[in-house]
Amino acid sequence: MQASTQNGALYALLFLYRHVLHQPLPNLQDIERAKRPRRVPTVFAREEVHAVLTHLSGVHRLMATLLYGAGLQLMECVRLRVKDVDVASHHIIVRDEQGGQDRVTILPQSIEAALQRHLAKVKLLHEEDLLEGCGDVDVPSALARKHPHASTSWDWQYVFPASKRSRDPHSGLERRHHVSETVLQKP
Repeated sequence: MQASTQNGALYALLFLYRHVLHQPLPNLQDIERAKRPRRVPTVFAREEVHAVLTHLSGVHRLMATLLYGAGLQLMECVRLRVKDVDVASHHIIVRDEQGGQDRVTILPQSIEAALQRHLAKVKLLHEEDLLEGCGDVDVPSALARKHPHASTSWDWQYVFPASKRSRDPHSGLERRHHVSETVLQKP
């Protein structure tokens, strides 16, 4: 039986006795709550990481290096915004991770030059989109109300934009979303 199932049963009994039967539950101090087993994450050895990275090139290699070197999760990487990458300070801000909190992680110096070259290409793509009237991205609704032009600003663009624009089903606008997470998941 899993710890969550066992603890759920205990809390159900507590509720039954306290709120339905209106009686104290006997020998409560002797009941031991189940503990979840701690799982040790599997981490690649340096040689294994090197073997994977040697099979990748371009944007795929840059993304994979960020995943490994900055400790990003896949969706954190694809949703990364330009404003959250600070090359001068060598750090990345990961927004709204699990639990709705932000965190700061390192930007590996080994990929700073490649990342800056990549961002220069992305900026050109963004400028082309702006000229064609399609250079905005989805931003939080409160920000969109407060700063109506935030969606077209360079800072809010995705570091890894999709290769093609698509029509936003909610607004009907033609936009460039972030790259799909399947880009790195496919063999």
